[in-house]
Amino acid sequence: MEEGRIVEAYEVQYSDLILLSSSSSSSSSSSGGVSLSLSAEELSRLDSISMSIMEALGPSGSGLIAVAGVPNASILRRNLLPLARRLALLNRQDRNRILKEHSLGSDVPLKNLDRIVSSFAMQLKYKQDQKTTQNDNGSAEQDYQDVHGLSKIKDEEFKNLGNNFKDLGFHMMELGLHVARICDKAIGGEELVQSLLESCSAKGRLIHYHSKLDSLIIKETGKRKGSSKQKGNLKRDEEDSKTNEHTAAEFTKSCCDPSNLWQQWHYDYGIFTVLTAPLFIMPCYAQSSKMEDHLCKYCEQDFPSPTGHTYLQIFDPNKNKVVMVRASPDSLIVQVGESADILSKGKLRSALHSVCRPAKVENLSRETFVVFLQPAWSKTFSVSDYYPMDKLSEEIHRIVPPLASRLKDGMTFAEFSRETTKQYYGGSGLQSKR
Repeated sequence: MEEGRIVEAYEVQYSDLILLSSSSSSSSSSSGGVSLSLSAEELSRLDSISMSIMEALGPSGSGLIAVAGVPNASILRRNLLPLARRLALLNRQDRNRILKEHSLGSDVPLKNLDRIVSSFAMQLKYKQDQKTTQNDNGSAEQDYQDVHGLSKIKDEEFKNLGNNFKDLGFHMMELGLHVARICDKAIGGEELVQSLLESCSAKGRLIHYHSKLDSLIIKETGKRKGSSKQKGNLKRDEEDSKTNEHTAAEFTKSCCDPSNLWQQWHYDYGIFTVLTAPLFIMPCYAQSSKMEDHLCKYCEQDFPSPTGHTYLQIFDPNKNKVVMVRASPDSLIVQVGESADILSKGKLRSALHSVCRPAKVENLSRETFVVFLQPAWSKTFSVSDYYPMDKLSEEIHRIVPPLASRLKDGMTFAEFSRETTKQYYGGSGLQSKR
């Protein structure tokens, strides 16, 4: 992939983010009872960083930044992300039990053998609740029988799953609040911070993007049941791939083939999406021709990104092209959602994005952890003086419903969320069959 198609996420140090979110423009300020004395030179440096952050998150930027040096984030990421794949390939009984023990659910139908993504979710509160509660995402569903002996994996492997999920999630929620304070100072007012705090919670998702091998294991196990319905699903999968290949030609020459996307093009409709830089995993042994001959799913190793970027790709409407995002492995990425775009009256720009699969490394999986920060469901949007930037091409509008068609003055966030979901994935939604 040529360098011209890669954008380096603007990176800010966490220590600078703390200073920016807690200090004022004066040379001496106090925040939370802590006095800050900053020199004129330091204030000038921080002002420059603040301007760069707003530029990156604004209409002329990429709609995202990377934050490095977040305390404990690197080790939490390293401990948590590999569990996404292991959960996805566990047998139904063990996975259900483990998810329940750690108050996790799934917002992806795990009984679907054709899925290419597995996701495990939990609602996170801004003030940690010491009680263990069952979340509202429901329990994982039956997907396949375990024929590789995977049910023998000991619970020791997952003993810190819930704690690591919560700990990393809280770090990312706090990070989002710091970014919101910086944006509020630049814009004026406290709209973003108050909107986040009024929501009281955020949604965390531990996501496993399947490699070809992972999908093969799941489908092969399904075929062993001898179900004609599952065989029909496999045939439809092949037909869908051909349909997607045709759609690709209609999209845009700079985009990945839709049949080679882990996640289709979309906007996040919350305020901020905070996500880890991805972890890539490769099985230790090459795939054999017979499933019963081969590897335990835990025989895996970290693998560097084949192209050096995250495989998160964004559409730049200013240049009318798609670019891949590159960020340091231990950084956390903060991405603007449509609610921030609306609340800031366009001073922040939501990023149209998708996740692309590596073209020549089929057995590589991608793991990440995402926290979605959104307003309270009852938050009302006023759009009388807001004009959505709608520079998308006609090809993109075929799969991404324009904001203007989903947003009406006086809508609550709940209504906006429902309308957005309907136009993307409803019965006649633009991506209902993707």
